[in-house]
Amino acid sequence: MAEARSAVAELRIHDLDEGKDTWADFTREWRKSIVRQYFRTRNTIRNGLWPTSLWNLGAAFSFFVFLMVGDFDAMQPLTSRMWVMGETIRLPKGMPRWLKAFVISCVLGFFFFFLLMQVRRQVLTVLLTYRGWMYLNPKRMSWSVMIWGALTKLFSGYSPSLYSCQRSLPRLPVPPLSQTMEKLLRSLKPLVTEDEYEVFKKEAKDFENGLGPKLQRILTLKSWWSQNWVTDWWEKYVYLMGRSPLPNNSNYYCVEYSYYRPTKRPASRAAILVYYMLQFKTLIDRELLEPLCIRGTVPICMAQYERMFSTTRVPGEDIDVIKHYESRHVVVFSKGLFYKLEVYDTKGKILLPQSLEAQFEWILEDSAKHSESCTEAERSIAALTTMERTDWAKTRQKYFASGLNKESLEVVDKAITFVSFSEETPEHFNEQANFLLHGDGRSIWFDKSITAVFFANGCAGVNCEHSFGDAPIIAHLIEWTMLAEVIHMTHQSTYDENGRCRNFTDYTQAAAKAPSRIVWEVSAPLETKLLAALAEAKRCNDDIDLVVSDFDAYGKGFIKTCKVSPDAFVQMALQLAYYKDAHKFVLTYEASMTRLYLCGRTETVRSLTSESKDFVRSMVNDNVSREEKLRLLHVAADKHQVMYKDAMNGKGIDRHLFGLFVVSKGLGYECKFLQHVLSRPWTMSTSQQPQTQIVTSPDPNLPFFLDKVRIIRS
Repeated sequence: MAEARSAVAELRIHDLDEGKDTWADFTREWRKSIVRQYFRTRNTIRNGLWPTSLWNLGAAFSFFVFLMVGDFDAMQPLTSRMWVMGETIRLPKGMPRWLKAFVISCVLGFFFFFLLMQVRRQVLTVLLTYRGWMYLNPKRMSWSVMIWGALTKLFSGYSPSLYSCQRSLPRLPVPPLSQTMEKLLRSLKPLVTEDEYEVFKKEAKDFENGLGPKLQRILTLKSWWSQNWVTDWWEKYVYLMGRSPLPNNSNYYCVEYSYYRPTKRPASRAAILVYYMLQFKTLIDRELLEPLCIRGTVPICMAQYERMFSTTRVPGEDIDVIKHYESRHVVVFSKGLFYKLEVYDTKGKILLPQSLEAQFEWILEDSAKHSESCTEAERSIAALTTMERTDWAKTRQKYFASGLNKESLEVVDKAITFVSFSEETPEHFNEQANFLLHGDGRSIWFDKSITAVFFANGCAGVNCEHSFGDAPIIAHLIEWTMLAEVIHMTHQSTYDENGRCRNFTDYTQAAAKAPSRIVWEVSAPLETKLLAALAEAKRCNDDIDLVVSDFDAYGKGFIKTCKVSPDAFVQMALQLAYYKDAHKFVLTYEASMTRLYLCGRTETVRSLTSESKDFVRSMVNDNVSREEKLRLLHVAADKHQVMYKDAMNGKGIDRHLFGLFVVSKGLGYECKFLQHVLSRPWTMSTSQQPQTQIVTSPDPNLPFFLDKVRIIRS
């Protein structure tokens, strides 16, 4: 069997009832199936009807019944036509008058409801295509924008579910070819010499007058029938066809709330955070998570949340595959050993923190007892996920395609998430961030969508696979999870004086399954592969220089008082710092989101501009006055802010160039111009400043929260 049970005498959970009563087992599973089907059916209906609702249908039906039964004189012209409908739909002549009124009201009510639904949906889509509001100061909106906002609110439904807004989101437009060429040349000007610029200018003109329009027409055609003309290609060609190892190249990490250390017990910390992560998963599964809206009005795409949990990137020789499962367990890694842990009890409820704490503590104790009985290779199975993707695919096919290893690997692939207990005790951001980025070569299953890492001193963080979704959705999960932990402590302490989980609910936990060891068959050739993968992973990790600093002299609030966008301010600071260090300007990448559109992901903002170049040069020139430097900063920041908003609104450069390049390859063209501009290296890669995604998050400057986000200096 793939899951060899360890001794469970010390496990602090209830005994199981499964197998003792077959009829009870059947009834229990049937009830769970009914509950799941109920939520799926309900959500399908709600999403299909949004922005209207069944209440609107009931109101329409009641209105028509009231008119027909009341038979008001003033409404005779209308009701007479409604009675004529009875003849049109050929109701039986002997049918009672009240029943005819009921049937006609049902038909008219449904027709009116369907018409209302389509009108509201189409009008809302048109309203959401308007982007002028984004370029205005939110504190000084024009009357036209306020009217637009009121109409958007009016035509939007109330209490939308997670995916309700998807049908009303506009589709990502294909930018005009001339616009992209103009912006491309403008972005290259501060990077190249005059002669090089003239070469690019000629190549761009030839492309725009030659092959470009043909490629543009095909992109436009795709934008008409696909949900998003670039997202599927971006996922396939940028992520899934990438052959480089995932750690240090594709996966990313998230740390917790700065200095927040509620307990030094890793099992207790893991129990609380995993419990809240499962609560978040329930909100996603039942579509109860409220969709995010910009300024409380404009919804953004939530499609990426669907694959947040129970998702694995399976390696292939040429292209990887993202597989999403329905599962009820997590896989726990401790001291080189793997365990399957069911996180729901026999009634389908999430295990309470105290139950999870007991399970994790038993796993930590059991792994400490049996770790030394395993070889170095057996404790390093996860090192295979650090390999180059083609090599990992071949290894998986050769050693994990059948028997015990296949069954064990399926348990890991299907897990809700991968939970890793590390023996490291990071005391600084650097140590914590470095481990979360690449681990020690064998503690993180890089193929899993989320690996939650818990350190021996109670610190925590996650490592995330990138192909299924982008960092903001994981940041939302982390923010929600950490906030739930912190907010709960403001009302009732989550941990007792010893750092153990408190019982903060009256719910009585039902029986739960015991953890089971996941075992592997490691042959001599596989052992050689494992040790080589581990050695290569450690070599690559040692080649990474990652420094995370805490800058607390000032923050966004102060920058805003200077009438500068915080994001633009940071980008200008990065340009200045790089120039002072390298004495040159380089192509700079900043990620922007396009989730204002259906299935949108990211776009690139080319942060280096002629305006930012002028600002940087002024800062290193002592002959330029302070006032002029400030003026140039505002000019560069304003330019950057417009570029960022353009990228969010589908007016970027790089995804358009990427789409044109894919089309050219598909048609068999070797376009030297596209290859030339797309092969220029991104010397500096940056991201946007952190954003709070939960509007109910408390102000971190409040006394209770201040020590969780910064060091209090006396």
